[in-house]
Amino acid sequence: MLEFGTKPAAPAQAGLIKDSSEASFMADVIEASREVPVVVDFWAPWCGPCKTLGPALEAAVTAANGKVRMVKLNVDENQAIAGQLRIQSIPTVYAFWEGHPVDAFQGAVSGSEIKAFIDRLVGLSGDGGLSEAIEAAEQMLAEGAGVEAAQTFAAILGEAPETAAAHGGLARAHIALGELDRAEALLNNAAPELAATPELEAARAQLDLARQAADAGPVADLRAAVDRDPSDHAARFELAKALYASGEVQQAVDELLELFRRDREWNDGAAKAQLFTIFEALKPQDPVALAGRRKLSSMIFA
Repeated sequence: MLEFGTKPAAPAQAGLIKDSSEASFMADVIEASREVPVVVDFWAPWCGPCKTLGPALEAAVTAANGKVRMVKLNVDENQAIAGQLRIQSIPTVYAFWEGHPVDAFQGAVSGSEIKAFIDRLVGLSGDGGLSEAIEAAEQMLAEGAGVEAAQTFAAILGEAPETAAAHGGLARAHIALGELDRAEALLNNAAPELAATPELEAARAQLDLARQAADAGPVADLRAAVDRDPSDHAARFELAKALYASGEVQQAVDELLELFRRDREWNDGAAKAQLFTIFEALKPQDPVALAGRRKLSSMIFA
């Protein structure tokens, strides 16, 4: 049975552990993570497991001697951020590094799992060039050099097989090369501790969208169908898929938002689900994802 009360807190040392809010999230988490990894503990006063996990996390962060910081966020008081990160149950813990999520887990895990989680984060800020190698591979992928990106990500995994960013990057490289079955096999065979990380979830979302793209119809024909009958929700949904397949991501999001505005329950909420898939496939700070999430949230809570 869940109990009401306040969350126990260990004494913070030199600002390593602090409470945050939507107003200070950018400074406390996004900007701070450009200097050192930041753990974000999403909790609520009524959550029993949170009362066990929180102090254990605080102890592990304190033991890291400044190499990791921790921020506590009450989801009851900060629902917008919890919604943007799709927090569906608590406790949920995210880790941010260099402005974006790099690791996560849910539930009150064991002490050894907490230590392993913190150890991975400590390694990020002193990784012997790992971050630079990942950044270089990402740049190759962005420039269309999929083969070179895949080779670089594979080499990184050869040295550090538990690196979620490289695992997800390799899957995305295969997707960019049209090797969807290889990407799917790579994701399906990921170690359990990597399977739920944001990097692999993003790659899965990209894979889903890539498979949809193979069946997308001509944009012009679908646009004409929507213009003839703006209430043809199926045509608008297919238009959004075709737009995404042709690289028109913003237009795809706009069509899905319009479909959600017209009938949010159509086809069991297909518009909202598709929007979340696109948002997951994009980088967390992508302007299209950020603006789309804000617009969707305003519609949901209007």
